[in-house]
Amino acid sequence: MVDIRYVQIEDKEFWFSLDKHLPETEFINKVRDKRGYMLLLDGIPIGLLRYNLFWDNTPFCTMLFIDRDYQGKGYGKRLMEFWENDMKLQGYGMLLTSTQVDESSQHFYRKLGYKDCGGCVIDVPKYAQPMEMFFVKSN
Repeated sequence: MVDIRYVQIEDKEFWFSLDKHLPETEFINKVRDKRGYMLLLDGIPIGLLRYNLFWDNTPFCTMLFIDRDYQGKGYGKRLMEFWENDMKLQGYGMLLTSTQVDESSQHFYRKLGYKDCGGCVIDVPKYAQPMEMFFVKSN
C-alpha cells in the first residue's frame, strides 16, 4: 500500500539518505511548514518531495527523489500528483519545478504536463553546474 504524508522530524535519517543538498535547519523548517512529503510503500519510506514558494507566492518543487530500487514504477508520478493536488487545495494556480539540462527528469516533467519556461547558467566557480532549466504548469 502506498501512503503519502507530510514529512515529520522522525523521517530525518531517511530524508538525508536521499537529500544531500538540504541544510539541517531547512529540514526542520520543511517539517514545521509542511513543505515536504514522504512516500511510503507498506510503511517503508521510499521517496520524498520538497518545495518552497518562488516569489513567495508560487509553489516550486525543489526536489523529488525516489529510492533507486523503486524508480520507474510510477511512484514519482504519484508523489507529484499528490503535491499538485495539495497545492490546488491551498489555492495555488501555477506550479514550477526545475532540473539540470543533463538530467533525464526533464522528460518526466514534460510527460506530467510541465512546459519549458526558461533557464539559467550559474558559472560562479564554487557553484558552477550545467544549465538549470525551469518548467511551469497550470494547476
